Amino acid sequence: MSTHPDTVSLVIMGKEYKIACELDEQDDLLLCAQQLDAQMRKIRDSGKINGADRIAVMVALNLAHELRQEKHQNQILHQQLDEYLFKLNRTLENVLENP
Repeated sequence: MSTHPDTVSLVIMGKEYKIACELDEQDDLLLCAQQLDAQMRKIRDSGKINGADRIAVMVALNLAHELRQEKHQNQILHQQLDEYLFKLNRTLENVLENP
C-alpha cells in the first residue's frame, strides 16, 4: 500500500540531497544512498579518479554493468525454470495417460 511522499535527507560524499519518497520505501532509499556513498568514497580513495561528477559516472557504470549481469543471469535461470517445468509437465501427462 502506498503512502504519501515525504522528504528524506540523504548525504552522499558529504553533500546533502533531499528526495521525495514514499514512507514505506524510505529504508530502502537510505540503504541505497549509504551503498552509493560507500562506492563513491572507495573510488575517490583509490586516487585514480578526481571530481565528484567523474566518480558518480564510474559508480553508475559499475552499477549498470552489475544490473546487466544480474538481468542476464535472471534470464538464464528463467529459461532453465521454463525447461524444467515443461519436462515436469510432460512427465505428469505421461503418468496420467499411462497409469
